[in-house]
Amino acid sequence: MFCPRIEREMAERSLICSYGVRAEESKGRLTPEPECNIRTCFQRDVDRITHSKSFRRLKHKTQVFLQPVGDHYRTRLTHTLEVTRLARTVARALHLNEDLAEAIALGHDLGHTPFGHAGERALNAIYPPGFKHYEQSLRVVDRMERDGRGLNLCYETRMGILHHTHGTPDDTREATTVRLCDRIAYINHDLDDSIRAGIVRAEDVPEIIRRNCGEKNSQRIDSILTDLIINSSDGTLKMSPEMQETFDFFHKYMYEEVYRNPIAKGEEDKVEGILKMLYEHYVSKPDDLPEDFRSVMDTEGVERAAVDYISGMTDGYAMEKFDEIFIPFVWSVK
Repeated sequence: MFCPRIEREMAERSLICSYGVRAEESKGRLTPEPECNIRTCFQRDVDRITHSKSFRRLKHKTQVFLQPVGDHYRTRLTHTLEVTRLARTVARALHLNEDLAEAIALGHDLGHTPFGHAGERALNAIYPPGFKHYEQSLRVVDRMERDGRGLNLCYETRMGILHHTHGTPDDTREATTVRLCDRIAYINHDLDDSIRAGIVRAEDVPEIIRRNCGEKNSQRIDSILTDLIINSSDGTLKMSPEMQETFDFFHKYMYEEVYRNPIAKGEEDKVEGILKMLYEHYVSKPDDLPEDFRSVMDTEGVERAAVDYISGMTDGYAMEKFDEIFIPFVWSVK
C-alpha cells in the first residue's frame, strides 16, 4: 500500500545529517498511538499545534507593547511565525529535521500569559510555586489542550518547547536552532517595532549593530542567520566571534533601551493589579471558573486551575473578565 510517511522517513535517511533527528528515530509519545500513513510523527505535531485553541489565541496576546495603536506591531502569534520561518531556514541549510524544528517553534510560546512578559512576571509573583511561560507551554500541550487530554506530542517536540529559553546539554540540534532563532527574531522585530513606535530612532541604533548586521530589519536578520549557518557546518550551532559579540551587545542594548524603557513599559504596572485581582477572585470563588478547569481544580487545587485559566487568556479577554467582575454596570432609572 502506498504510504507517504514511510517514503518520507526513507528520504530523511539521506536528507537529514547524522546529528539531526529522523522521525523514525523519535522516542515516541507519552501515550503510544498508531502512526499516520501520510505524515511523519513530527508533521503530526505541527498540525496538532497549529489547530489548537492555544495557538489561535496567540494572535491576541502582547509581544512587547501593550495595546499598541496600529496594525503592524507584532503579536505573540506573528512572533511565533517569524521564529518558525527562521528555524526552518536554518534547519534546512544544516540538514536538520525541518518538521521537528517547526513543531518546536510553533509550540514554544503557547503558555505565554496575557500582556506578554509583564503578565508572566505578575503570575510568577502571585502564584506561590512560581510561573514560567516555558513550563506552562509544556503544560498546555500535555495537559490543557483537547479538554484536558493534551496533544500527546513527541518527546523531542515537548523537550524543545520546555527548554526553548535556556536550553540543556542534551538538546537536539533542532531545539537549539529554535532557541537561537527565538532570540534572533525577537531582538530584531522588537527593534523594528520600537523604531515604528518612536521609542528608538533608527539613527540612534549603535554603530556596531548597523555595521555588522545592517540598517534594516531584513538586513539584520539575514546577516545574523547567514553567519550562524556558515559557522555551524560542523554540527555545533554557533556564530563567528565577531557576530557573537555583536549579537550579545544587541541583546543587552534591547534590554536597556526597550524592554526596560519607561515609555514602552509605562502601562505594565497595571498588569499585576489586574491579574492579581483575577487570581484572588477565582481562588475565593472557584465556581466562577469554567467547567473545563474542574478536573484541574479537583486534582491539583484551585490555585493551579486559576493560574491555568488566567495564563491562557488573551489581553482583551483578561480585561473583559476584569470589567465583568469588578466594574459596576452602567444603569439608569426611567
